[in-house]
Amino acid sequence: MAPPSSEPSKRKATEKPVSPPPVKRKARSNISKENVAQFFTPVSEKQPDLVTWSERTPEGETRPTLLVGRYQPEDVGEADKKERRKIAAFDLDSTLITTESGNIFPKDDQDWQWWDASVPSRLRRLYRKEHYRIVIFSNQGGIVLRADPKVKGSEKKQERASAFKRKCTAVLKALDIPVSLYAAAEHDVFRKPRTGMWAEFCRDYGISADAIDRARSVFVGDAGGRGARPKSGDGTPAIRKDPSCVDRDFAHNLGLAYKEPEDYFHGDAPREFTRAFDLAAHPYTEPDAQAAGVAFEKTNEKDVVLFCGPPGAGKSTFYQRYLEPLGYERVNMDLLKTREKCFKAAAELLRDGSSVVVDSTNPDPEGRKKWIDLARDHGVPIRCLWFDVPKEVCQHNDAVRAFNKSLNPEARTVLPVVAWNTFFSRLRPPQAAAEGFQDVRRVPFAFRGSRDEYAVWARYWY
Repeated sequence: MAPPSSEPSKRKATEKPVSPPPVKRKARSNISKENVAQFFTPVSEKQPDLVTWSERTPEGETRPTLLVGRYQPEDVGEADKKERRKIAAFDLDSTLITTESGNIFPKDDQDWQWWDASVPSRLRRLYRKEHYRIVIFSNQGGIVLRADPKVKGSEKKQERASAFKRKCTAVLKALDIPVSLYAAAEHDVFRKPRTGMWAEFCRDYGISADAIDRARSVFVGDAGGRGARPKSGDGTPAIRKDPSCVDRDFAHNLGLAYKEPEDYFHGDAPREFTRAFDLAAHPYTEPDAQAAGVAFEKTNEKDVVLFCGPPGAGKSTFYQRYLEPLGYERVNMDLLKTREKCFKAAAELLRDGSSVVVDSTNPDPEGRKKWIDLARDHGVPIRCLWFDVPKEVCQHNDAVRAFNKSLNPEARTVLPVVAWNTFFSRLRPPQAAAEGFQDVRRVPFAFRGSRDEYAVWARYWY
């Protein structure tokens, strides 16, 4: 066999091609014809951009986390600029728009269409004929407004923010009525169901809380805590379970009527819903009744009381209200940071003659045994208070504490979901005889505080 030639093979001119040349596909550009035309138009002839964008930063923070877009047509009359007391507020995705591709998440900034053909005409009628103020509130956890090089994927999320702005610009222009859009990019005070976006909207338009006609105002959103519906025999398509109840909870916090998109735009009957955490299950009780439900007594001259319970269960509040007045000193992992420092502090307090409360989670027998051994080494009995509180209640409590300075003397921040997942995966309820406790008392959750504190607590925060 002849060795392969180092020269490239050449096809004779008379030879036919082995296959037809590849067809060049037209690339889909993210640049609209309107943008191209604007680029080549002299500055003196360019039309003003009717959509303006701004960014907002939470109090005490340095990075903006709220994106605000505002569309204001040039031909708005003086009558339309007057204060409007009726508010028609909407979620964005799966309420006003959906993906054209059918995907849950859009492929790009052009992958959108109206949720229903009636949406734009309905919103225009609300503004032009019924004199509503139109506003959009959207949670957008997939974007960031300022990339953080230390956070993986942050630059990609900032690119998504630019695409989101392009898409929303097209949506607002297509509506062609005065409308503002507020998009919360982080899990902070701006994120629904918290009311930070609403507060920004009211400030932007100079609307006082008392001026709003809440009886005729409405919030429409798809996250209503509704369950899934299977495909029926008559061909009615299946419906996915709502991802959360955040829109219904947001409307509750604002004091507005809540409507599902199918109800508001189609007139369909509302579907059944459930809340993992329902404020109605936790009514306010007077302080005397709160104290009567505790009945904790100091039964030993000196002892250790070990707390067992998830983050946000109310352990620190319980200590401050009921054990601190009895003379107990507190050892807390959140303040001391390490288990070794906690053991050292507890030992010193016991040597000084004080009774001690160990205010930490202590989910498993192995961790609790070290405290039982410490108490035994100092010749004192050890009791256990088990805060048996569901995860959803704990998450609510944690958010209330983090976003309200008056209820957060230790300046704690919102915990990640993994904090509760870790606790409940390790949880083994304490057993008195088996573990060596003098007694174990179960403490179910109940709100403990003043009526003013309850007014803050009794909103949806998580």
